[in-house]
Amino acid sequence: RGFSSLCMSKAINDCKARGTIITFDILPHSKKMIWNSIDDTNKNGPISRREILSRWPSELQNIIFIQGSARTHLLRTGIERCHFAFLDAEHTKKDVLNEFKFVSERQINGDIIVFDDVTPNTFDGVVKAIAYIEKQGDYKINNILSSDKRGYAIATKISK
Repeated sequence: RGFSSLCMSKAINDCKARGTIITFDILPHSKKMIWNSIDDTNKNGPISRREILSRWPSELQNIIFIQGSARTHLLRTGIERCHFAFLDAEHTKKDVLNEFKFVSERQINGDIIVFDDVTPNTFDGVVKAIAYIEKQGDYKINNILSSDKRGYAIATKISK
């Protein structure tokens, strides 16, 4: 629904920093649908992501919504440098490593990648990708398990 992007954008605004968030989703931004969220009960029928997020106009100014998978659209973005990335798309090892490769080639020491859904027995593809990345030695990995059903990894680049 765009909540992670909204939070990152708020952090950019709060720090009075410059930044652009590019987010990929196969679900259309403007199509009205049922989102399985509280907004479904507060409105009369389906609602679009654009409508859900409309209460945060200053945060939306930092976000570019791209409909489609990162797998097919990431190379088209023209991104040359990526200080920070939050990866939460496809949950296969192959897809996570593909996104990681793209981002890591555009990072230098100290840059960060946060991986969502690093949860054993739930998203094993993500867990395996993180283990592979850690074994390569270019990133220091800090795994965070917020519950038995929710995990993250913070990867900090330590070599170029």
